[in-house]
Amino acid sequence: MNKPEQPEEESQEKYLVPGLERGLRLLCEFSRQDKSLSAPELARRLDVPRSTVFRLLATLERMGFVERNEGGRDYRLGMAVLRLGFEYLASLELTEIGRPLLDRLRDQISYPCNLVVRDGRSIVYVAKSVTPTAFVSSVNVGTRLPAHATVLGRVLLEDLSLPELRALYPEEHLEVFSSNTPKTVVELFDMVQQDKQRGYVLQEGFFETSISTIAAPVRDHSGRVVAAMGATIPSPHIDAGQLDQIVGLVRETADELSRLLDHAPESAGAKVVNMWRE
Repeated sequence: MNKPEQPEEESQEKYLVPGLERGLRLLCEFSRQDKSLSAPELARRLDVPRSTVFRLLATLERMGFVERNEGGRDYRLGMAVLRLGFEYLASLELTEIGRPLLDRLRDQISYPCNLVVRDGRSIVYVAKSVTPTAFVSSVNVGTRLPAHATVLGRVLLEDLSLPELRALYPEEHLEVFSSNTPKTVVELFDMVQQDKQRGYVLQEGFFETSISTIAAPVRDHSGRVVAAMGATIPSPHIDAGQLDQIVGLVRETADELSRLLDHAPESAGAKVVNMWRE
């Protein structure tokens, strides 16, 4: 007699390593807002004995994932976390294939170019190609910005339906970063749908008043948006004589990267139609 199959979650549960899980949860407690945390505070947050937290911290400190602040009472993330993050970004097929295209686009338009992915409500810069000019960008590889308030983020939200956007942003009013930031989910959805119909986004001073951005979606074999490719113009206004050329080159480069990720426009279009019919 065959034994009844266990649910997948139950069968995976027996392979979990509690100590490793706690260590990773501990690392996740550090953030931009909580750069330094004490052992007692971590014990409270994780709801585990202080002795357990001290052992976790000692192990992570030895491996370079955390380090002590001056005075030795509080801890902060160590360089090993940064190395791991960069190794992850370097291992992405998207980054590996996209970087040469990003460099070529930069040479063609003479402006900095970026490749960005979405992580929940944030965008994350995974590749960047800069120009040898005086313009200094405030973003680097690994920088996170709010998706709903940025041009690149709007591109990355294109595939989400209104219910999916509501699930991502359940609050009544969205956090405002500039006069251009959509204030509600409905306003964001309408804006993103217009972007989707246009096929690209061009916005002057959307997130930062002194910077304009042109961005286009990068799609994979399923037709879903997996990244946004953008050009950053260090000016609140774009020269009208350059505009069409820059928009065309950004779109062409994003489409080329999509093709290299096995995106087929015709089949993707059919999938979108079927999705809306359902």
